[in-house]
Amino acid sequence: MTAAYQVRAMRRDELSFAIELAANEGWNPGVHDAEVFFATDPGGFLVGLLDDVPIGCISAVRYDQSFGFLGFYIVAPEHRGCGYGLPLWNSALEQFGARNIGLDGVKEQQANYRKSGFSLAYSNIRYAWHKRLQSWPATAPNVVSVRQVDAAGIARYDRLCFPASRPTFLDGWLNQPGSVARAWWENNTIRGYGVIRRCRDGWKVGPLFADNRGIAELLLLALSREIANEEPVYLDVPEANIEAIRLAADLGMCEVFSTARMYNRYFPDILTERIFGVTTFELG
Repeated sequence: MTAAYQVRAMRRDELSFAIELAANEGWNPGVHDAEVFFATDPGGFLVGLLDDVPIGCISAVRYDQSFGFLGFYIVAPEHRGCGYGLPLWNSALEQFGARNIGLDGVKEQQANYRKSGFSLAYSNIRYAWHKRLQSWPATAPNVVSVRQVDAAGIARYDRLCFPASRPTFLDGWLNQPGSVARAWWENNTIRGYGVIRRCRDGWKVGPLFADNRGIAELLLLALSREIANEEPVYLDVPEANIEAIRLAADLGMCEVFSTARMYNRYFPDILTERIFGVTTFELG
């Protein structure tokens, strides 16, 4: 590593560099992810510059004073093995302070993450759904647009399944272009919600949070009805939720790859059994 290398906070216009690196790694980011991601924590994205040219990135998004999520830890392939990643990693950890940190990392890197104090909580499995239902069941009357329910109610339900309140993120995520968001509304109560968004390849569902498998399945079917049948749908499922794994299998989804969900301080008190689809590997 040379003295010409530096790490600093990204500007908004530089986040496209991180998105492109993620796309090159096969992570299949959403078409409109950048705007929502940056708004969530404008100081939470770092870039590594070699002679003022970006060659690496990492995100250290702080949701509140107790929890943050680390993602986008990538160095361009031609610059790997030269020591440029570690300064990014250390700078991100400094940003978090004493917060509990979550990340989704490839399994091959688990040993390196353990060296920094991270422990495995469970694996997340990405499934692809190519051969979808030829005859869709009618949309359940309990499935409504999220705009028809109280935003505060969605936020409260989201908090059951995510380690921190994230109102800024949700405001952008539920209203981003090229997406559809639906909730399950029953007896004046939200019992689940989900989002499907356009990605570089096909569509991703995330989050998909629900009280039980039946609700999750009907939400998933309702979201998938919104797009063309020939386009693939991707769903990131926590291995800890057995019913979610069974749902993916019963619908004929195929496993693409998996990540390790890890935390450096403690496993958050969240209802994993209600997580049928992770929001995003980049921001948790």
